[in-house]
Amino acid sequence: MKLTGLISKLQPYNIRKGLLYLRHFGPRQFFVRLLERMEPEEVPYGPWFEDYRPKEEELARQRRHRFKDAPLISVAVPVYRPDPRVLAEMIDSVLAQTYPNWELCLADAGGEDEAVRQVLGRYAAKDKRIRVMILKKNRGIAENTNRALGMAKGDFAGFLDHDDMLAPDALYHVACALEKEPEADLLYTDEDKFREKDGEHFSPNLKPDFNPDLLRSNNYICHFLVVRRSLLEETGGLRADFDGAQDYDLILRCSEKAKKIVHIPEILYHWRTGSGSTADNPLSKTYAYEAGKRAIEEHLARTGVAGTVEMKKDPGFYRVIYPPQGEPLVSIIIPNRNEKETLEKCLTSIREKTTWRNCEVLVIENGSTDPALFDYYKKIDGKDGVRVLTWDRPFNYSAINNFGVRNARGEWILFLNNDTEVVTPGWIEEMLGVCQREGTGAVGVKLCYPDGTIQHAGIVIGIGGVAGSLFVGMKKERGGYLHKAELMQDLSAVTAACMMVRRSAFEEVGGFEEKLAVAFNDVDLCLKLGEAGYLVVYDPYAELIHDESKTRGAEDTKEKTRRFQGEIEYMRTRWIRLLKEGDPCYNKHLSLSKWNYSLKARGKKR
Repeated sequence: MKLTGLISKLQPYNIRKGLLYLRHFGPRQFFVRLLERMEPEEVPYGPWFEDYRPKEEELARQRRHRFKDAPLISVAVPVYRPDPRVLAEMIDSVLAQTYPNWELCLADAGGEDEAVRQVLGRYAAKDKRIRVMILKKNRGIAENTNRALGMAKGDFAGFLDHDDMLAPDALYHVACALEKEPEADLLYTDEDKFREKDGEHFSPNLKPDFNPDLLRSNNYICHFLVVRRSLLEETGGLRADFDGAQDYDLILRCSEKAKKIVHIPEILYHWRTGSGSTADNPLSKTYAYEAGKRAIEEHLARTGVAGTVEMKKDPGFYRVIYPPQGEPLVSIIIPNRNEKETLEKCLTSIREKTTWRNCEVLVIENGSTDPALFDYYKKIDGKDGVRVLTWDRPFNYSAINNFGVRNARGEWILFLNNDTEVVTPGWIEEMLGVCQREGTGAVGVKLCYPDGTIQHAGIVIGIGGVAGSLFVGMKKERGGYLHKAELMQDLSAVTAACMMVRRSAFEEVGGFEEKLAVAFNDVDLCLKLGEAGYLVVYDPYAELIHDESKTRGAEDTKEKTRRFQGEIEYMRTRWIRLLKEGDPCYNKHLSLSKWNYSLKARGKKR
């Protein structure tokens, strides 16, 4: 950051906010977050957004478009003493919509604010689609919004704050999504923020498709939210007990009952920031985060999921802890070739750090030649739950692990590389509690290199051509884009360097594909689980050190290169549709040549 830019930010408000954050996070974590925020964007969002936003010819095309069924979309806005200019800008953004079949329902609880009343009256007289209700009393944001919803006549209702703005094509994209997915009950879009002072757009929230575990970690859906009105009526609308997190509570309740949830991956909502606003200063409304915690707790109770909720240091972010049910046997499968010291280090870390006692360890010997290793096998085989089995065929990671599963006794299978070391003592409890939940097929963890940088924080399909890990090389203390490296979330794949699976789900999808001897077999397994309807979860609360591929060695021979190319071709053929359409747990605006959620440069194909 240039010195002049830094000095310009040293305003009294920013200094006060910085001191507040310093007290909240402590010096070490404060500076980690500060350095992360100061890091320049690889593709700056401001110019990117100016190029991205629809040009007039595109907006004109949208206005000419005729829908087969053009549903009335009601936009509900609770109004409470906004700056009249800001209020007018919000209303103008609705008037500018290229989709015409909308109504704007404004419920004003601001008392005798004559300037606001004049703005509302002027716009209501200007366009009959704008309807205003004057409330006698301010009942809080939830009840005020419910009053606005009570005016709605549309089959769908969208939520807009009195100081924010919709993109001119917001409702057009909602209508297009409804035409394509007529059973959609809940729809949401991407969003960004803009500064009140200079109108600069920044901090885009480029979201995945519906992601239950991410939603339990943070209200990532937020804006722009559109819900079928019958579902709103069924769920009872917004609840005043959750003011500050009333939208979070509503989204959780609606997501439990919605037939179909649709994500529209376009930036259609602009969240205004200013001193004191939640968008600019999350610590300004701490009561909202307590309400969010209660919303998740009630959601878990309604859905019959055992779990406790903790608030993370970052405001508005949560951790759900799922306790293991019962004391089932967990089978840990570790392929091994030579590398006695590496295996010994791995097994020692398991023995010293593991607090879950009902587990067995199956070491699958494959092609070793080191006499010292075989002496070590004799010492450990049959002791402390360790069994040494032999796969006396050429190396094939998939076949070795399938063999291990056939010989395992547990219902919960934990695939583990021999070049890993356990860091988190409760790692098995953490993974097991998540994996036992109904509908979960696999759980992966955060893996770090010995130097403390991240090796794996989940996998995105398409990165690097087929699939690649997220946040590789980033310091593990950092959270990354919107804290994604440190939040539990559902992803399309995780690495089997440390992955727990439900045995019944593993067998249902046919286990590891043995045509994939070395690469992508874990990705393929996860994709098969997802195809069968199971969740694949990234859980950052279990951490291991991983000295990647130490046993197998480099891919440096013609035979290995040919094999690797064949495995790439298999994946591209088997999962061609997914590779073309894009990873639903990622976002089409994000780069596939980077692994840190960088923007994809405009004009480039996905």
